[in-house]
Amino acid sequence: MAFLQIQFYSDALSVASTINVILPEANQGIGVEARAKNEPPQVLYLLHGYSDDHSIWMRRTSVERYAASHNLAVIMPAVNHSFYCNEVCGERYWDYVSEELPETMHRFLCLSCRPEDTYVAGLSMGGYGAMRLALTYPERFAAAASFSGAVDLAAMLTGRPDEDLFSWKRVLGDLASVPGSGVDTMYLMKKNADAPRKPKLYVSCGTKDFLYPLHLRFVPALRENGWDVTSYEEPDAVHEWGFWDRQIRSFIGFIYENRKEPV
Repeated sequence: MAFLQIQFYSDALSVASTINVILPEANQGIGVEARAKNEPPQVLYLLHGYSDDHSIWMRRTSVERYAASHNLAVIMPAVNHSFYCNEVCGERYWDYVSEELPETMHRFLCLSCRPEDTYVAGLSMGGYGAMRLALTYPERFAAAASFSGAVDLAAMLTGRPDEDLFSWKRVLGDLASVPGSGVDTMYLMKKNADAPRKPKLYVSCGTKDFLYPLHLRFVPALRENGWDVTSYEEPDAVHEWGFWDRQIRSFIGFIYENRKEPV
């Protein structure tokens, strides 16, 4: 894969923004099976967690090697602690990741524009971001994944002491307004349950992860609302990179197992 670090001025954020990108190549040398085609590559938007940035997936997993055997570009943005939201007291990261980023990537790079070639995935905070994108704009994606995701903000915020809620209020404002709003994945899955085109969803978590209770609430709710979801629970797995490395490999396999045409 070719590796690019792209720095561009973001109108949504009013500041220079950095993303990492890997692009398919026909020949990558010894030890890597490569599969680039003479057509625009498919696109995976890969989202980081709360403590990380655009560099983390390349540093702590083998995502480049996993993507190399497919005609797949991987786009890795950074959103700081925003939870992929337009912050009440801060920056417009939702506008950035949902609108400006894909428009800019398609303008800069020769990528497929087809929804059937477009995917999104993330871990922890990024798992929430991936699910929010897929549930808000189901027509844009063929598949979406959450690994150890913070997939239910309303449940996460319930019962927390006030000192833990300061950063959440900076992002979300009045926390009582979260349920039933555009940041509430449980609401979004119901709102768009009858969308004419919906992505296949892949949701995974370790059984000893502190976010496992959210997983157990989220997956049945998706099924009850008619979403096509594959769930995976790894016994004794916790919130760590060994699990996420295995999961990004599994999700890339899941993408191509579910494609209707050969790649």
